Amino acid sequence: MIDLPYSLMIEATKEPDYFGFYSVELEGFSGIGHSIEDCIYKARCGMKEHVALLREHGLCIPPINREPKIIVQNENKITIGV
Repeated sequence: MIDLPYSLMIEATKEPDYFGFYSVELEGFSGIGHSIEDCIYKARCGMKEHVALLREHGLCIPPINREPKIIVQNENKITIGV
């Protein structure tokens, strides 16, 4: 069972022990971890802290996702043309 209040996107990088993570449902939330399990663990704690900060600053808190998903994919590189 996924024990997260929001869906989580985990991106693998070229480094075997470096992953980035974020939630598209929880604006401004992101982090890094050394494994997929580490990302999930950090996200669980981090999402609670992030929501507490939103509440503290009087900002909108998105509704909890009753069916959260964890998606693991390769890093999505964005190229900006000049």
